[in-house]
Amino acid sequence: MSAKKKGTTESFEQKSFSADVSRLLRIVTHALYTNHDVFLRELISNSADACDRLRYDAISNPDLIKDNPDFRICTYKDTTARTLTVVDNGIGMSKDELADNLGTIAKSGTAALMEQMEQMGDGKDRLKLIGQFGVGFYAGFMVANKIQVISRKAGNDDIWLWESNGHDGFTIREASSAEAARLDGQRGTAVTLSIKDEASEFMLDQKIEMTIKEYSDHISVPIFLGAPEFVSQDKDTKPINSTSALWMRPKSEITKEEYDSFYKNISGGFDEPIMTSHWKAEGTIEFSSLLYTPTLRPWDLFDPSRRNFVKLYVRRVFITDNLENLMYPWLRFMRGIIDSEDLPLNISRESLQHNPTIEKIRSAVARRVLSDMDKLSRNDPAAFATFWGQFGPAVKEGLYDATEHRQSLLKICRFYSSRDDGAELTSLADYVERMKAGQDKIYYLSGESLDNIKNSPQLEGFKSRDVEVLFFTDTIDDFWLQTVLDYKDIPFQSITKGDVDFDSLDNGEKSDKGDNTDSKEKSETDKADKKDDPAISALITKMQEILKDKIHNVRRSKRLTDSPVCLVAPDGGVDMYMERVLRLHQKYEAGTKPVLEINPSHALIAKIAGLNNKGEDINDAVYLLLDQAKIIQGEPIDNPGQFARRMSEFMNKAL
Repeated sequence: MSAKKKGTTESFEQKSFSADVSRLLRIVTHALYTNHDVFLRELISNSADACDRLRYDAISNPDLIKDNPDFRICTYKDTTARTLTVVDNGIGMSKDELADNLGTIAKSGTAALMEQMEQMGDGKDRLKLIGQFGVGFYAGFMVANKIQVISRKAGNDDIWLWESNGHDGFTIREASSAEAARLDGQRGTAVTLSIKDEASEFMLDQKIEMTIKEYSDHISVPIFLGAPEFVSQDKDTKPINSTSALWMRPKSEITKEEYDSFYKNISGGFDEPIMTSHWKAEGTIEFSSLLYTPTLRPWDLFDPSRRNFVKLYVRRVFITDNLENLMYPWLRFMRGIIDSEDLPLNISRESLQHNPTIEKIRSAVARRVLSDMDKLSRNDPAAFATFWGQFGPAVKEGLYDATEHRQSLLKICRFYSSRDDGAELTSLADYVERMKAGQDKIYYLSGESLDNIKNSPQLEGFKSRDVEVLFFTDTIDDFWLQTVLDYKDIPFQSITKGDVDFDSLDNGEKSDKGDNTDSKEKSETDKADKKDDPAISALITKMQEILKDKIHNVRRSKRLTDSPVCLVAPDGGVDMYMERVLRLHQKYEAGTKPVLEINPSHALIAKIAGLNNKGEDINDAVYLLLDQAKIIQGEPIDNPGQFARRMSEFMNKAL
């Protein structure tokens, strides 16, 4: 309706919001955003987009900006009137645009603009700007009882005022001379918010400046603290924001010092990044990314509640630094910026959690980071070794839950091995290249530490045959091995599980080296004699009888060369170390018993076999062998008191 404004001759129109807008406003002001500071981000981003829109239109019509060619945004407070104003000299809005864009949430000026630009063809050249107001504008009602919008569209003469309290619709009328003075020159938009008591902190310049720096520091339009006339008069006034997004600049123009300085600024750390990944993705989705890999591991890297610290921007506007799905959990140590060209600016963090564009960005980022890690491993092995020592266990988590990146992950994974007694890291590709003739498995041994693993008796047979064994010392290793069964079709095989086919390795060695020496033939003959030794066979039968409640069975070992006994898991059982981890963390109760392997060539085994042949009691000796195998394996013994008694008696006899 039309009416006369009380006390004036100015006409105004009272209009109702479109259907359900009142309900939508309640959602926007109370539920859509969890952080009230974002209202200023939304208003500034709308202003910046309005400036960019006019800059674009001025390409074909330079007269639009001839009187005021320098774009800027000004924000200032009035403590007497308790108002906060954001002013831009962008494209502005006409009366109809004010009504359409601010009176109808369902009709987004952004959506209409994007539809027009999509019809123009070239996706890279389309304008990806808001330029007009959408849902984000209404975030202002979180902190304001009333909002006034004064706007003059570039090239037009009329200046209009839109006003609303967010409940009873809105009014549109011509702005008075005093109201029009809020504009920056003869065009653009001024948004004035009447601040609620609970948002009084926005009556402080420090709060305004801090919020702008946090959320809008990299907006390309300069943002000033102060009214336009004050900023124009004081030539020494500096913008609050940096006006330059480092990640948007070409890599060739950025120095290492600038990269490192930016890293320290966003991370708050004192170290230098071990790797910097900077690129722009173009195609079905477009985004720029500047990511850093720290040199030092954060203290809470393996805290389940740790969040990632990569910030999400949309067209240089900060959105959030706590978006759970933006990065894979196994890259949670990375710091940096991802700036999307495809996401809407007025979307909340909660709405982003399951956004398909975010999922595509996450996958693309992971591919690039893994590629850069692979390059680092080839170009700077020492730096990569430092990185892997700090973050390798976290990266390997991706083998378990990121199947689409598994091959790239396997490519960069590094492990210690028996080749140099755990002194240097090796890749799976290098391991496979060194495999012996006849070897058809990738052998590994899991344990809590390198020192424990290097002294494992199960290694002896592999070392004697010069067969390399990988050392897995991270808890996650035994979990990803449940889903990653092979590498380049070569299966992984724990050397503490099941029987090992050493015959194929021995045969492969023969075919590779030609005729064997007489000593080699004698060694093979000795092994055959031991295999058929009736005293050893009788000992195995006796040990199985004594330990029937403790073990799965007893058998001759092909693994052992120096130790008398060792424990291994049966073919269908759980790996020895994996079982211990599950028992510790998940209260796992083993359903299978271990296999006790004996070394028939060991002097101790031969003596016990001789005692057994003479009919002497060997029960204590057999239990001591089992306890010895458990201690070496890192397993607790069943009865420490009995172990001590048996050990004392044997020492007494020996002495």
